Amino acid sequence: MLFLVFSIICSVSVGIIFKMARRHSISTGQVVGWNYVFALLLCYMFFDVTPQLYHFTDNWPIFVPLMFLLPSVFLMLALSIRHVGIVRTDAAQRMSLFIPILAALLIFHEAFNNYKIIGLCIAFPALALILSKKADKPAKEWLYPALVLLGFGLVDSLFKQVAIIKTPAYTTSLFILFSGALTITIGAVLYEIIFLKKKFQLMNFAYGMLVGIFNFGNILFYLKAHKAFSDNPSTVFAAMNIGVIVLGSLTGVLIFKEKLSLRNYAGIVLALVAIVFITLSQLK
Repeated sequence: MLFLVFSIICSVSVGIIFKMARRHSISTGQVVGWNYVFALLLCYMFFDVTPQLYHFTDNWPIFVPLMFLLPSVFLMLALSIRHVGIVRTDAAQRMSLFIPILAALLIFHEAFNNYKIIGLCIAFPALALILSKKADKPAKEWLYPALVLLGFGLVDSLFKQVAIIKTPAYTTSLFILFSGALTITIGAVLYEIIFLKKKFQLMNFAYGMLVGIFNFGNILFYLKAHKAFSDNPSTVFAAMNIGVIVLGSLTGVLIFKEKLSLRNYAGIVLALVAIVFITLSQLK
């Protein structure tokens, strides 16, 4: 259970770092780039990675979209936290789990039990309440958590495909994906520096290092939790999603004094209920 606690803390810590970064004039692109540098170093140190060229060429239809999506969702995550806060962003990120479920229903025609249907029915009003805004808030601000939800949902769907690939191993696939994401991010950062005249700042390195460490910690402890609960993966699934929403909400409200309406609170409660039903659907 300790691995799960550490994974939840690491996941929420990424949001806290981006929230704190608002106090400084940082380049989100540079932060994301440094994040992948440290994630790659830690991945090489802690995992047995043996990347080969054929690993990429055999799986490029899955790897290439993920290489573009990974840095993109990080940018959307940072923008969402900046504009609407940690609470709604974390909730939107965790509710993205319903996108692969919908894909399974609509595209792959997977048979659903009653628990999964109830979970989906609860999820839609939960999202509407979580993302509901005051009348005086600009509509564009609420686009960011919606993009976070969509982006993480697509990433999750593709990672489910990565998980069933026999060669390479999952950890080697992570190393390849991080390498590709870093390459793409470097290209974006060079464009900013050369054409947009953005400066290379040490502060971006510091924030990127922290994000990379906690991002990797989230993955490392999540994998260890799945190994520890190999006979009951639903425990990991439920605890991770519920834990992040609860801890993210407490952090946003108590530490950063984020303002939520009663509708937002109701949406968070419904989101937790929806996740419980989805978890029950895996047990039946």
